[in-house]
Amino acid sequence: MLLAEPWLWNQDMLRIAICAISILGSVLAHAPQGHVSIILLGATGDLAKKYLWQGLFQLYLDEASNGHSFRFHGAALNPPEQGWQLMTQALDKLSCPLDVLPESCAELKGQFLKLSQYWQLQTAEDYSTLSQDIETRLQQEGLREAGRIFYFSVPAFAYAGIAQHINSSCRPGPGAWLRVVLEKPFGHDRRSAQELSKELGTFFREEEMYRVDHYLGKQAVAQILPFRDQNRNALDRLWNRHHVDRVEIVMKETVDAEGRISFYEEYGVIRDVIQNHLTEILMYVAMELPRNLSNPEELLRCKLQTFRALRSLEKGNAVLGQYQAYQGQVQKELQKPSGYMSLTPTFAGVLLQIDNLRWEGVPFILMSGKALDERVGYVRIIFKNRAYCAQSESHRDSGKSQCQPRQIIFYIGHGTLGSPAVLVSRNLFKPSPPLGSWQEIQEMPELHLFGQRLADYYAYRPRQERDAYSVLISHIFHQQKNSFITTENLLASWDVWTPLLDSITQEVPRLYPGGNGNEHLLDFEQEGNQVVFVQREVEQLVSNPGSGPMPSDFRVLKAKYRQSPLVSAWPEELIARLASDIEVAAERAVRRSGEFHLALSGGASPVALFQRLAKWHYNFPWDHTHLWLVDERCVPLTDPESNFQGLHVHLLQHIRVPYCNIHPMPVHLHRRLCVEEDQGAELYAKEISALVTNSSFDLVLLGLGTDGHTASLFPHSPSGLEGEKLVVLTESPAKPHQRMSLSLSLINRAKKVAVLVMGKRKKDIALQVSRVGHEPKKWPISGVLPTSGQLVWYMDYDAFLG
Repeated sequence: MLLAEPWLWNQDMLRIAICAISILGSVLAHAPQGHVSIILLGATGDLAKKYLWQGLFQLYLDEASNGHSFRFHGAALNPPEQGWQLMTQALDKLSCPLDVLPESCAELKGQFLKLSQYWQLQTAEDYSTLSQDIETRLQQEGLREAGRIFYFSVPAFAYAGIAQHINSSCRPGPGAWLRVVLEKPFGHDRRSAQELSKELGTFFREEEMYRVDHYLGKQAVAQILPFRDQNRNALDRLWNRHHVDRVEIVMKETVDAEGRISFYEEYGVIRDVIQNHLTEILMYVAMELPRNLSNPEELLRCKLQTFRALRSLEKGNAVLGQYQAYQGQVQKELQKPSGYMSLTPTFAGVLLQIDNLRWEGVPFILMSGKALDERVGYVRIIFKNRAYCAQSESHRDSGKSQCQPRQIIFYIGHGTLGSPAVLVSRNLFKPSPPLGSWQEIQEMPELHLFGQRLADYYAYRPRQERDAYSVLISHIFHQQKNSFITTENLLASWDVWTPLLDSITQEVPRLYPGGNGNEHLLDFEQEGNQVVFVQREVEQLVSNPGSGPMPSDFRVLKAKYRQSPLVSAWPEELIARLASDIEVAAERAVRRSGEFHLALSGGASPVALFQRLAKWHYNFPWDHTHLWLVDERCVPLTDPESNFQGLHVHLLQHIRVPYCNIHPMPVHLHRRLCVEEDQGAELYAKEISALVTNSSFDLVLLGLGTDGHTASLFPHSPSGLEGEKLVVLTESPAKPHQRMSLSLSLINRAKKVAVLVMGKRKKDIALQVSRVGHEPKKWPISGVLPTSGQLVWYMDYDAFLG
């Protein structure tokens, strides 16, 4: 027998191997992959009827031919006959993709209906019966169980009970997986979200839970990270504070809240849309790009990094509105009396800022509302334009003119365009087209969007639109967790939004008529670090006969307190006066000696002052100012309890002061806190002596505690109240107990001492201190008597008059 040449023999063997692999792949693709049971809880509800059954049907169409077998269990509290009837009504309305023939569609719907059944699930026994039914069918049909998906389309208050029943009576057996899908709302604030997460965590592992934010399944939103990744070369130089002017993330609705008032009264527009949907989109825009977009751990790490950089939200960061018909709807649906007033906002515009090198100073505007002029959602990144064009507009190619707007838009849907799209101004750069089945938009070139013709954009849209829930249900099935909200992600978001929500509970929203009638009522603008309505409402304060004094009835009151000047006013006026006085003192000191040494107290009282100095005093000589601390808690300087951290958050990060002019107290030395052998107090005293002439600060700002303490000098403190030490370690009766403080001796060397006293809580101590003499051991504040400087008291009316 003749043998073939070795190289020919090797080629034949290679062909045989490739053929075998191909056949094996084909066999494996159609081999049984195991049985999946999908249990839809709340199967007869609105969400299920509108979206979830259609999403499950699409999953069946996509995956049934890939070797999996399915069974769909609809569950609710309705009795079996009624529940099945309601469920089949939803199943009758299922639709097939456009490329499926009507006859084939009818057959596929029939198959899906045969695989669906209804359960009334209330008790642990009901869940146990469901589990036994699944296992019996598996044995009868000789199938291996792959896993179970439980979709919670039920109110959040029902989660814990259902979770307990699943965990105790309806988990799949060994070797099979469990996936639990949770719908928002995930809590009402940080505390409730944490409690709910903790409760669910006792029944399910983190990897078993899929919290749905359906906006992350919308096609334009899902393109944000891939688009950024594909266009790294072009965007690396543009995607930052040097080139981005602002970012707008918007979701507008024309419908109102009628029929959903009980939900809306509890949550309002911020909790319903902004805290979740729009915040998640913000993360996609602002986060650093992970190296691997499909790695959920890396994605979460980049998100959390961005959450931590978000500046704290305050009342001034939001404008609120409420459509006029809302009050009547509340009274009708919730059976409230005619005089009932709801303060729930149905419109909100919020300014967020990110304190990192990429985004510092770039405003991120999140806006949503009901009863507005159009239904539309979009993300708009607007780039700075520094071009000055000499040629008139009529002689330019508008698509390439550098004088035209430069923007990238992820168009989520509806509105003028009517479909999801990605738009890039032609004068910006030519992008790589979005991945997947997207195509360039050729029609409607003269359509105008955001100040430009559609022809002036590189514009792309999906060849086939897919519902967000269908996309997310597919991701759940394939265990793709990067489109879902983890516990850490959820709590990080609530950390951002809870302070704002707490601060606006008593805010009266601006009324608007709804629809086109809103005109300019809801237009708002950025003013410093806040947002305000463009059209200001005229407010009139009318004092009725016999009514108490109104804020406008008072001006700044000048008097004496403990033989020293007293300035008293309403809080806002008082803070404005103190800030102005500090600026005057700074200017005088800089003219006199070239520098201004300012020592500041911590705590809650000076926060408003710090914010005022940061936002309104643009002529303040910060470049010649040295900032010192009056006292400090013995915690790391990054700890939220740290006075320096408070100073950083509310003042330092918003001003331009040389780093070498900032002098935090050295409470954290050698990896330990306020240990006497480390001589932190002595080090601070030496630094003061070296830099401050005669150790005499130009101005020291103090507060007053309810026990008469000031700085961190407490009644009967063994150090700091007497003697010549400049800086001392002290003990506080409140945690954290250990403190570092300037001594009375050093405070009294200052050229000016300002004592800020605010709030009704301080009325009793202010009255008491007004009557005592020089008793620093008992009342440390009484020992504040500058040797050759001036003492001025700044006291608001609540503290002074009660």
